[in-house]
Amino acid sequence: MTTVVVADDQDLVRSGLELVLTARGIDVVGEAANGREAVAAVARHRPDVVLMDIRMPVLDGIAATREIVEAGLPTAVLVLTTYDLDGYVYGALAAGAAGFVLKATPPDRLVAGIETVAAGEALLAPSLTRRLIEEHVSRPAPVDGVPPALAGLTDRELEVFGLIARGHDNDAIARALVVSEATVKTHVNRILAKLGRPSRVQLVVLAYETGLVRPGAG
Repeated sequence: MTTVVVADDQDLVRSGLELVLTARGIDVVGEAANGREAVAAVARHRPDVVLMDIRMPVLDGIAATREIVEAGLPTAVLVLTTYDLDGYVYGALAAGAAGFVLKATPPDRLVAGIETVAAGEALLAPSLTRRLIEEHVSRPAPVDGVPPALAGLTDRELEVFGLIARGHDNDAIARALVVSEATVKTHVNRILAKLGRPSRVQLVVLAYETGLVRPGAG
């Protein structure tokens, strides 16, 4: 059974989420009313996923996400947000969140999203994620060749990285490069390890920050 900690500063939201998730077979093992409590609850319960509100007292969701990721805790952070282009969401993605969902998401889709990130995948709506990142990443100065931050990647890994940055999942990358999905997964894991990034979401952020993908580019 998938385990979850719910972090939100509103009692009613936490209670509602617990009812919805429990009714659909998700085990809510803890709750938190602020970011500091969220970090403590994740450290204590080590859930598969923490549903993380962004605007919370004491410690906001971005700082809490960063602490969880930097501590190497085996928990995926799924950001809860009211608006899909909230600048705070970009900060959480850059800090290592596995994805984001709107608070208005229907219950069954929310559960599907939780299961997706619990399985180690990113929860990205490519068009929304691209718009979000483009709004909040400054256009980097042009560079010749491969950006220095990506110099350790092989040519094939750069290809895979570029496709990830444009919102392609493993199946689409495998079809584009005419390789197996298992081969793509191997490339993705090597890219994450080489770049020291915990999730595919951070690869997308890095692609924009380094100029590999330009705002407005196809």
